[in-house]
Amino acid sequence: MLQLLLILIVVAVVSGAMGFTGVAAGAAGLAKIIFVLMLLGIGLIVILTMMGLAILF
Repeated sequence: MLQLLLILIVVAVVSGAMGFTGVAAGAAGLAKIIFVLMLLGIGLIVILTMMGLAILF
């Protein structure tokens, strides 16, 4: 998921620099959504670990 986030950020920056504002806005919007999902997932794992309910992957 982190890899997808980094790819979308690079696509947004490059397309914005080249003048493709629609593509840049779309990529930035998707990157924001993925970033929030990652924060929620990390927060959930931290809370469960603190409660002693560690998730084994």
